[in-house]
Amino acid sequence: MNQHLEREILWTGIGGQGVQLAAKILALAAMSEGRKVMSLGTYGGTMRGGNTDATIVIAEDEITSPPMVSRAWSAVIAHPRYFEPIRPKLGAGGVIVVDGDLLDEPLPQTPAELISIPATTLAREADAPKAAALILLGAFAQTTGIVSASSLDDALAESLPSYRQQFLEPNLRALATGFGAVPALTQPAWTSEAA
Repeated sequence: MNQHLEREILWTGIGGQGVQLAAKILALAAMSEGRKVMSLGTYGGTMRGGNTDATIVIAEDEITSPPMVSRAWSAVIAHPRYFEPIRPKLGAGGVIVVDGDLLDEPLPQTPAELISIPATTLAREADAPKAAALILLGAFAQTTGIVSASSLDDALAESLPSYRQQFLEPNLRALATGFGAVPALTQPAWTSEAA
């Protein structure tokens, strides 16, 4: 593994979709695997329906990128409404995972590979209707290998407060469903070819 390789992942969606929870789970999973992590969540002016974004930088060595990145390796799009501000930051060699159920029209072209999955539908089918962001997280981890499924499961369990433990099993199902929705390692995070 390239010691100085950093992977910047941008998340965007609307408030209430679980974007911040999914980003936190990814950050915790990466830390549990011994990587350096920097995470920053931002929120729009409304609780639900406004934009919510997160930036996560994951590296094997000390992180040199600030938490507000001008270029990013990949993105996870829980809702396309706020995609446009992050689109110019995406370069070649990365991946965009998007909830295709929420696309009224195709996303504008970027150099990154686009993977559209019906996350909202899959979440309902997994009996976890509010967990589409976790479906996207599972799919992103499967296609990139950025973290393992077991690290995500452990981070999910760690992230849920005691008063939300009833959501653990449905959320674990959502992650597993996301892993099963896409082929493995089509855009690997940790190889020299992906740099």
